Amino acid sequence: MEVILLEKIRNLGALGDKVKVKAGFARNFLIPQGKAVFANKDNIAKFEQRRTELEKVAGEKHQQAVARQEAINALPAITITAKAGDEGKLFGSISNRDIAEVLHSQGMDIEKREIRLPEGPLRKVGEYEIMIDIESDLTAIIKVNVVAEG
Repeated sequence: MEVILLEKIRNLGALGDKVKVKAGFARNFLIPQGKAVFANKDNIAKFEQRRTELEKVAGEKHQQAVARQEAINALPAITITAKAGDEGKLFGSISNRDIAEVLHSQGMDIEKREIRLPEGPLRKVGEYEIMIDIESDLTAIIKVNVVAEG
């Protein structure tokens, strides 16, 4: 099924691209979310009329994302204390939810789905670099220090 993208989508395409996707992905996600429209003659004509408006909105969103990226990169390292054994192994783990709560308490509006932990939850004491996905092509990095309680 061919659709026209109304915004940039990671691993799929940019605004205005005509892409082939599976029918379920288009019907159940892209079209109901307003991220794409079916690629027929009427929708192509309507898209071309609205292209400048959509590009302006996309540019404003990108500028806000860049400002947010700079604010996140300017943050000092955050420290999370947790109970740990003698060898530095945590009793439990630090997940993206825990990191989001600490950042939220510092005034940053970051959702847990934006935090990427490629090796899974943090299970040892130490310093980690955590990636935060801001937009489809923008990421920020924060340092998280996990220290033992007491």
